Amino acid sequence: MTENTPTVPDIDVMQKAQVLIEALPYIQRFNRKIIVVKYGGSAMVDENLKHSVIQDVVLLKLVGFKPIIVHGGGKEISRWVGKVGMEPHFVNGLRVTDEPTMEIAEMVLNRVNKSLVQLVNELGVKAVGISGKDGMLLKCEKKLSGGEDIGFVGEVTEVNPKIIYDLLEKDFLPIICPIGYDNDFYSYNINADDAACAIARAVNAEKLAFLTDVEGVYRDFNDKSTLISEMTVSEAQDFVASGGLGGGMLPKMQNCIDAITHGVNRVHILDGRIAHCLLLEIFTNKGIGTAIIRDGGERYYKPNS
Repeated sequence: MTENTPTVPDIDVMQKAQVLIEALPYIQRFNRKIIVVKYGGSAMVDENLKHSVIQDVVLLKLVGFKPIIVHGGGKEISRWVGKVGMEPHFVNGLRVTDEPTMEIAEMVLNRVNKSLVQLVNELGVKAVGISGKDGMLLKCEKKLSGGEDIGFVGEVTEVNPKIIYDLLEKDFLPIICPIGYDNDFYSYNINADDAACAIARAVNAEKLAFLTDVEGVYRDFNDKSTLISEMTVSEAQDFVASGGLGGGMLPKMQNCIDAITHGVNRVHILDGRIAHCLLLEIFTNKGIGTAIIRDGGERYYKPNS
């Protein structure tokens, strides 16, 4: 080998460089755009997955996105309700959130919120944790189940995003727990999917990503080869009308449709059990979940699909 012969990097290093090059057009396209991440499911319980999600969101922030996290905490609430010896009550399969349960829910969700703030801060990004009560962000009314009262469970009626815009302008990463208030300023627990959808609409988010415990949307749930990588909102509406969705995915898909029809450009349904699922879906040509786009919207460039 002569002095002028360059040393060829090993294959692993070259593959890493190729990954960065593949991500470049997505970074350019979505720079300074808002992305709302609904964080829940197994990714909130498994410590390794929790750290990978937070790393993903921090990276999005550092490459120019404006991420917002909206998180749930149902499993943790259930654990604490059992821990204090309270007997849960259900109506139509939904937990009744009476006043004592609401107190626990608010305590637990705020505790979860600050733990996520700490994880983000540890990675060198400034995060601020708030609830839907802060800045009068999420106003709601009592949500009924089949016409029956299920307690302090709220349905969002109004979003005042000023506090979010203020935080984003000051370069903070907002982390929001889904506690809202009503006309009398009572606290209400809001479904985190509903809260994320309402917030994404209010801030005109470029993207809304739901972290779930499924791989995405299937044409036939029993056939894993039928995963739908990308669909328009009209195709999603037809799919919902066909009755092909299971009970758990139906409200999530309806939230996706609602977000798209009210201005969000793209909604992602991702398997939060896969480490770094956000980066894989947003920054690679193939993606890993299901993306729902506006009718006539630009589809991802996926040359290998």
